[in-house]
Amino acid sequence: MVVDDQTSAVLMVAWMNQESYQKTLETGQTWFWSRSRQELWHKGETSGNTQEVKRMWLDCDEDTLLLRVKPAGPACHTGKQSCFFKEVVLRRRK
Repeated sequence: MVVDDQTSAVLMVAWMNQESYQKTLETGQTWFWSRSRQELWHKGETSGNTQEVKRMWLDCDEDTLLLRVKPAGPACHTGKQSCFFKEVVLRRRK
């Protein structure tokens, strides 16, 4: 999960493999693995909307990362600041 270091807003969730994890550690920028395209991708490589990693944590099982970043532009390919902008309206039974 990637969150804005200043606002704590959730920006995106993306997959990392060992190679993208290592590139992120080495460069201080976010790198991910595209499961659909089967390739490594550097966030912002084409858009310029990079993410500078400020802090990073592993969860207790060491299978999930939380990255706090300084974003240089929107996180979402739609141009939205966050990928989470489609609210689901819950219909609760009475």
